Amino acid sequence: MERWAYEDVLAFAQSWGAVYFIVMFAVAFTYALWPSNKKRFEEAARIPFEEGEI
Repeated sequence: MERWAYEDVLAFAQSWGAVYFIVMFAVAFTYALWPSNKKRFEEAARIPFEEGEI
């Protein structure tokens, strides 16, 4: 079994790391724009404007 060189590990991490972050961004973006989450996010956005105990 051949060991990986530093350049091989670097190329793998750069290419698949980019894919991983693109997929994670797409998941987070989809979650943020999912219609059933709209009410929850609107309620959370109003929290700073509510009066109450600190």
